Amino acid sequence: MATIAAAGSRGRRLSFDAAQRAATVLLVLVALVGLWELYRLVWSSAGWTWPFAVNSTTMPHVWTILKAFGEPAQVNQPSLATILFHKTLFTAKEAVVGFAIGAVVGFAIGVGLAHSRLAQRGLLPYIVASQTIPILAIAPMVVVWVNPKLPAGLQGWGSVAVIAAYLTFFPVAINTLRGLQSADPRALELMRSYAGSPWSVLWKVRVPASLPYVFSAFRIAATASVVGAIIGELPSGLQSGLGGAILNFNQYYSIEPQELWATNIVAAALGIVFFCVVVGAERLVVRRPPEVVE
Repeated sequence: MATIAAAGSRGRRLSFDAAQRAATVLLVLVALVGLWELYRLVWSSAGWTWPFAVNSTTMPHVWTILKAFGEPAQVNQPSLATILFHKTLFTAKEAVVGFAIGAVVGFAIGVGLAHSRLAQRGLLPYIVASQTIPILAIAPMVVVWVNPKLPAGLQGWGSVAVIAAYLTFFPVAINTLRGLQSADPRALELMRSYAGSPWSVLWKVRVPASLPYVFSAFRIAATASVVGAIIGELPSGLQSGLGGAILNFNQYYSIEPQELWATNIVAAALGIVFFCVVVGAERLVVRRPPEVVE
């Protein structure tokens, strides 16, 4: 009976925590909308032009942006919400594949660097330097290199997934290296005393210790994969994703700014969904923070 009561109490506590978090998110959202409209009202009433002039083009009303979701983007087309829904699914597909590729490659690089000081000294500076190159400069080259080598079903969006992976692998590699090096020295010494192989030491000691660090990198990489997918769609000429929608609606921004704002909101929401999925997976896998060894 005590076990059942404890389980019921824990379930009620989790439900209360979830309701509290949802209420907090809702309050923050309402506060942001209020600040947006207040800023717009004050700046437009006072005629201030710093840092920019406030009007219906630079800062549309929130309700104008929300209303745009239910209206057709162009004549004889479905609603903007329907269009963005399909484009979001396409971009999400690219981002998921890119995230998976980047996570696997980044984890493998981190494991390799953790087992070789020489590799760290020789390769780590180049890995860091790879992230200083603007992604817009890399994306066209990736499209030209990768597209001809892909099967017919992957051409186009497959190269975009590779671009997303390019933004994803770096934080995973660095945090994996840091996490693998954070293993308890006493546990490592115990494994050596039992003649544990490097493979068993890796999976039984180093990887469990690195999980909090790896999932911290996954949270960053999840949103970066969405950014990489959207940016990668621009040089590839794809119109089926959010990148194509942003490029298209940008041309009509001076006339219909709410459509671009609505697309930006959807892109941000997609990144938040990716982030929340990683957080949920982390709560299932990581049970406790890494130990602090004095």
